[in-house]
Amino acid sequence: MDDKQKAILEEQIEELEAVRGRHTELVTVLIPSEFNIHSVTKQLEAERSTADNIKSKQTRSAVTDSIDMIVRTLKGTKQTPPNGLALYAGNVSEKEGISDIKLWAIEPPKPLRIRMYRCDQTFVTEPLREMLKTDEVYGLVVIDRQEATIGLLEGKQIKVLRKLSSGVPSKVRAGGQSAQRFHRITEGLAKEFFRRTAEAMKDLFFELPRLKGILVGGPIPTKEEFIEEGQIVTKLKEKIISVKDIGYVDEHGLKLLVEASQEEIAEQEIIKEKKLVEEFFMVLGKYPEKSVYGFERTKTALERGAVYKLLLSKKLEKHIIAEYEKLALDMGSQTSLISDETQEGEQFYNITKGVGAILRFQIE
Repeated sequence: MDDKQKAILEEQIEELEAVRGRHTELVTVLIPSEFNIHSVTKQLEAERSTADNIKSKQTRSAVTDSIDMIVRTLKGTKQTPPNGLALYAGNVSEKEGISDIKLWAIEPPKPLRIRMYRCDQTFVTEPLREMLKTDEVYGLVVIDRQEATIGLLEGKQIKVLRKLSSGVPSKVRAGGQSAQRFHRITEGLAKEFFRRTAEAMKDLFFELPRLKGILVGGPIPTKEEFIEEGQIVTKLKEKIISVKDIGYVDEHGLKLLVEASQEEIAEQEIIKEKKLVEEFFMVLGKYPEKSVYGFERTKTALERGAVYKLLLSKKLEKHIIAEYEKLALDMGSQTSLISDETQEGEQFYNITKGVGAILRFQIE
């Protein structure tokens, strides 16, 4: 799912979630990919007969009219679309006693896996919202002999999941202890801490289906000792794709680990966005004639077919994003939505007001 598909789906979900029924009168029908659409039509016709028994006249009318509208849509559909079909219908009128039945028929950008018929005061949007989640995530671990922080890189966000401390004493030892005995104690505590950290990794990452890789950071040689002696389960050890020298083992350390591992996760969204914004500012600085920003200049460039890559901030109003995306689509220009969750995204918005482009050719 590309940025445009994601933005459209998010807008559709928000519109659906804004609708509230007075009673259980909003109808949700979810049809999985490859499911027989005619079987669903027969089921709904049976549900239509059952709905005739609803005591409240207003609710009965809203439900039966919604089901009728969905059935008519299904009868005009030859087969289930490749990714399934999500149908929503209900009375959206804000005035008591007035009926205004509206239908949404959504072909999702990813396969729908659940079959559902439900009448409720709200539409069931959770299966569609699940599709907005990033397909791939990376586990993050920064560790030294005193502390460890475990996190997750999901899309453009770094989340701290767990912090651990070792209890390993500092190099200053109590009087009377031999160097060898002190060394044995500290080594034992360190290994036990490594094992606890590995166990925490297992708890957090082992059953994570979207886990693409694990990044490990810390000072030399602690991180290497952790990987060798921490008894990390084989499945997770095989997922380690990056080991970096990092001087911090807190939340800042997680950020440094992500930055140091850019090559390993070059396709991850946070890195792709950062590189795109950096490319835009590089062109703006070195070849200003091959870039534009601001609403009017960018719109003019789009209308002349001069835009190669269009950048739009997600902070813009949705109708503005839709307008510029359509212009880009008509002219065969690439479009990328830039979040405001990163420093680069904030910088892009502050300088350009949220609209900029790299050009194919110079415009006057």
